[in-house]
Amino acid sequence: MRAIWKGAVSFGLVSIAVKLYSATEEKDIRFHQVHREDGGRIRYKRTCSICGEEVTYDDIAKGYDIGGGEMVILTDEDFAELPLSTSRAIDVLEFVPAEQVDPILYNKAYFLEPDGSATKPYVLLRNALIDSERVAIVKVALRQREQLATLRVREGVLLLNTMLWPDEVRKPDFGFLDEDLKVRPPELAMASSLIDSMTGDFEPDAFTDDYRAALQEVIDAKVEGREVVQPEEVEEAPAAAVDLMAALKASVERAKAARGEPRGGGAGEPTPISAARSAQKKAAEKKATKAPAKKAAEKKAAPKKAAAKKAEPKKAAPAEKKAATKKAAPKKTARKTA
Repeated sequence: MRAIWKGAVSFGLVSIAVKLYSATEEKDIRFHQVHREDGGRIRYKRTCSICGEEVTYDDIAKGYDIGGGEMVILTDEDFAELPLSTSRAIDVLEFVPAEQVDPILYNKAYFLEPDGSATKPYVLLRNALIDSERVAIVKVALRQREQLATLRVREGVLLLNTMLWPDEVRKPDFGFLDEDLKVRPPELAMASSLIDSMTGDFEPDAFTDDYRAALQEVIDAKVEGREVVQPEEVEEAPAAAVDLMAALKASVERAKAARGEPRGGGAGEPTPISAARSAQKKAAEKKATKAPAKKAAEKKAAPKKAAAKKAEPKKAAPAEKKAATKKAAPKKTARKTA
């Protein structure tokens, strides 16, 4: 690999000299535009729309269209005077949890290699990022443009991911999603079952670009002068499903069959819908059985309560109680009169 940029990571008062390498490369097969009859390359000349003369790169400047046919021309000197922090520094601004950075902001990736005697501070920053489980938010000037980026660790190497600015991300405007669209519980249960049946661990090497491989085969066959072997016909995409529930159920069964699992609806595992219905049925039966038992228990307890009430002694009325007390009092002896 060839370094495309040299500078330093500014980490507090620590400066780490680094080299920047592109971490990714496109594998698309590229073509030239040629004349169909003789294969000659099609060339495009840079000509001026006003004078018609061919223009060299040295005479080309950047123009900004302000409308009405007017153009503002900017030269290299204009760009040199822009307030870039520096063209040779990666300034660390703060450290944040990686999950707080929305993946939609990521743009391009670059490997950082320590330059010269910067290996020890490089390893220090790398280990500190691993221990803190955070990524560094940085600013860097690449190709005369200041960019926001993250600095994180991948396979023991510092990786710089340039990012889009927040105002460069478009906001979706799909009003129909705000409508009151209700999803039935059985549909949600079947969709969850489909996700479960297709769940696995992500292994990037398991996926290949079949179109590029087939195109390369066609090119190789052309070069060698042999007949091109037509690839197997790809299964046609299914038509839009009218019955969403039926499509979900068929998808679950196909996913299970691909994994060698028993299909639902037969002797195999119950589907989420049948399981839910079975649970509801059991709950209803349990409730129905519980209600008569409760009534019977209440009916049985009623006579006992009445008997206990009957056995209690009858309380005497206040008047009767007073009379009885008066009757039981001893008679006083009459006093002899003189």
